[in-house]
Amino acid sequence: MTVLPADGLSLAAEFPAPAHEQWQRLVEGVLRKSGKDAAGPAAEEALSTTVEDGLITRPLYTSRDSAPDAGYPGFAPFTRGSKAEGNAAGGWDVRQRHTLLDPARLNEAVLADLENGVTSLWLTVGGVAGVPVSALAGALDGVYLDLAPVVLDAGDETGAAAAELLRICAERGVDARSVRGNLGADPLGQAARSGAEPDLSDAVHWAQRCAREFPGLRALTVDALPYHEAGGSAAEELGASLATGVASLRALTDAGLSVEDACGQLEFRYAATADQFLTIAKLRAARRLWSRVAEVCGAAGAGAQRQHAVTSSVMMTRRDPWVNMLRTTLACLGAGVGGADSVTVLPFDHALGLPDAFARRIARNTSTILLEESHLARVIDPAGGSWYVERLTAELADAAWSFFQEIERSGGQAAALRSGMIGERLAATWAARSKDLARRKEPITGVSEFPQLAERPVEREPAPAGAAAASGGLPRVRRDEAFEALRARSDAHLAATGERPKVFLAALGPASAHTARASFAANLFQAGGIEPVHDPVSVDATTAAAAFKASGATVACLCSSDALYAEQASAVAGALGPAGARQVFLAGRPGEYPGVDAYVFAGSYPGVDAYVFAGSDVVAVLSSLLDRMDVA
Repeated sequence: MTVLPADGLSLAAEFPAPAHEQWQRLVEGVLRKSGKDAAGPAAEEALSTTVEDGLITRPLYTSRDSAPDAGYPGFAPFTRGSKAEGNAAGGWDVRQRHTLLDPARLNEAVLADLENGVTSLWLTVGGVAGVPVSALAGALDGVYLDLAPVVLDAGDETGAAAAELLRICAERGVDARSVRGNLGADPLGQAARSGAEPDLSDAVHWAQRCAREFPGLRALTVDALPYHEAGGSAAEELGASLATGVASLRALTDAGLSVEDACGQLEFRYAATADQFLTIAKLRAARRLWSRVAEVCGAAGAGAQRQHAVTSSVMMTRRDPWVNMLRTTLACLGAGVGGADSVTVLPFDHALGLPDAFARRIARNTSTILLEESHLARVIDPAGGSWYVERLTAELADAAWSFFQEIERSGGQAAALRSGMIGERLAATWAARSKDLARRKEPITGVSEFPQLAERPVEREPAPAGAAAASGGLPRVRRDEAFEALRARSDAHLAATGERPKVFLAALGPASAHTARASFAANLFQAGGIEPVHDPVSVDATTAAAAFKASGATVACLCSSDALYAEQASAVAGALGPAGARQVFLAGRPGEYPGVDAYVFAGSYPGVDAYVFAGSDVVAVLSSLLDRMDVA
């Protein structure tokens, strides 16, 4: 029997230690093959990617990528978790959201969720979008309020909803020390959404009462979702939440609460996206930042931030909504690994209206599978120690702190909202991101990539309409909105005429020459609701006109290799115009055709009007094309 040495077995003992420079030289060789000449650090830089907030993700992270000490789970700066055991003590709280108006239907849905894995409830109450405050008791009939925490989202009716919830608890004999959840007071979040002037007096009152009578109940939610849903970046979401939390601390301590008690009344709500590493880093950075605030306030031990992560509504699509299941799974994974205390997975049909029972089941089972089958919560801070995650956490925290300081310099969160500073910053961020979406640099599966025009739409009962935002409120954006507008035009055209607008794919040469660009073009045009017609498989100058007329299309797109474009593109395009083509596209980037130096600019080929290629503004191209097709 082989006896291992006392210091264990080193699996890499027989291999020489690789140097960073060796890896860079290998990168240089790969870049040369792709026509790029870069050496040393420049070669590594060529593979780096700039993401939101100006952060750069590099292709390789090593021990040289230092980051501030993350500490230990449960101890300041709480980067590795607010609790010493992390989520390993039983996983995160599975919190389901409900927005039903009918108390009987709401009660049925609530009980079904609690019986099948949900551990807390998030209820929209009051106003035009929630169950009436007076019906809250019926909606919670059969719910053990000492076991299932309730989180309220009642907007302007927060005070009435809070009083009713506490009345119900007292009536049912629930001990005050057993009442848990959150009353959902969020005056600054409401101001961000509506543009109204925030009033924290009611929130302060409930915080004082909770601190005095209900030790397990929190009064305030620091909701960062309005900033995420207005198009903000991760750092902007964090910075705005930090400013909101500080404003709340000021109000609570001015009213007589200690810093420790004031911190205990706050729960922070963040968006979790399908970028799992950014979600992990965001939640870790949020805890580090809030710990710093508590430290500066003289209560370092009270800086353990309570976090509620909600899968992003911005990433949810209305077309091919089944893909949303994949997006929310990644987001839930990121939230769990990132250390969120509570996680809400929005149903895959969230963007279409009220979710059905199947969608709610999939939403709650997403957490169940990750917890019970993937054992995601059995390890404390699973991402801790990753050089990439630690570095990303630190850089994101720095960017968020800078934005927080900007808000504070402008007079604080309320003043920054009032002046429009935050709205302008978020709008600029969204405008930049919209360009990436339009160019498909940020692809949306099922929408901007691989759309299915023949797919039967998923229909749902409309969700209750929220109150109209007052002037100055932050907007709500969606990644799919520009493409959704194009598809809506196509749908209206289909309803009016019985067919979709069509484009004829004039493929030149054999399949081996044209398949790649024909597939690219078909995918691109379908993103705008334009049906591609690729019949016959291949055309030339003598057959293109007849094939185009038979297709029923009004525009055409040439698809082939660069070499065949040089030989046939001009002749085929010249035949399509007289055959009735309103516009002739060519699939490929201008100026890429060997030996055809004269044909550099769009339209330089006789009969070719425009080019479509990877990186082009697809939304602008498709919108203009629908106009040309008279699709209203």
